Amino acid sequence: MKLGIRYSNHPEDVKKYTTEDLRRHFLIEEVFIADEANLTYSHIDRIIVGGIIPVKKTLTLTAGKEMGVDTFFERREGGIINIGGKGMITIDGKAYDMDFQDGLYIGMGIKDIEFTAKDAANPPKFYFNSAPAHHAYPTTLITLEAAKKVHLGSDETSNKRTINQYVHPDVVKSCQLVMGMTILATGSVWNTMPSHTHERRMEAYFYFDMDAETRVIHLMGEPSETRHIVMSNEEAVLSPSWSIHSGVGTGRYTFIWGMCGENITFTDMDHIAMGDLK
Repeated sequence: MKLGIRYSNHPEDVKKYTTEDLRRHFLIEEVFIADEANLTYSHIDRIIVGGIIPVKKTLTLTAGKEMGVDTFFERREGGIINIGGKGMITIDGKAYDMDFQDGLYIGMGIKDIEFTAKDAANPPKFYFNSAPAHHAYPTTLITLEAAKKVHLGSDETSNKRTINQYVHPDVVKSCQLVMGMTILATGSVWNTMPSHTHERRMEAYFYFDMDAETRVIHLMGEPSETRHIVMSNEEAVLSPSWSIHSGVGTGRYTFIWGMCGENITFTDMDHIAMGDLK
């Protein structure tokens, strides 16, 4: 298991960042590595973001000095959405078959976890978020059909989309992790616009399902002084509580979002009027 570290950033400092600085602190360019659990530990609400691709190997998650515990989920919960081929996740001896777009909530306290592929020629791609936890809720498989659907936007504003809430109070119980996948309608390119902030939670976005030449212009920063990061397929970005998080693509894309922080209230957000964006 690989575990990179990212530290927190004050908004006054971020105003002075160059493009290179922004990308170094907030962008996770390499999420998936074959036969590797490739994770990033962020000091922004202690979220862990990453990708797990078992191809020929069985992969697991370990703890060690970086996490200060004996097992990965000793004081954590997790969420996974599979964006690849068929795979299997075995948790304390119980196997969960994971098809394309299947999700899994992993409760605190599980001891052993293994990730395997059903077909090495078409391996699963397990996108993973984890947050600190205080209570052990049941590990639960969540299909796309079981996710709560929220339909937003319109064709006229190019932001028609379906929010699929996987780890959400109306679907499964969790301590602080909320996670889901937003699928844009054909012809729509904007996400989370009009924009908002979460003063009590951070958020991480993972963009995928993009053609090689497609790019997403991800907007971040304070509403009165926005910044942007140009993102390619299968890249993730960290968004602090003080930052907006929105984007527009040059073509088709889908994104997975994950949040953690003070609460699990999905609607706890501060909306930004379009006239206040600068």
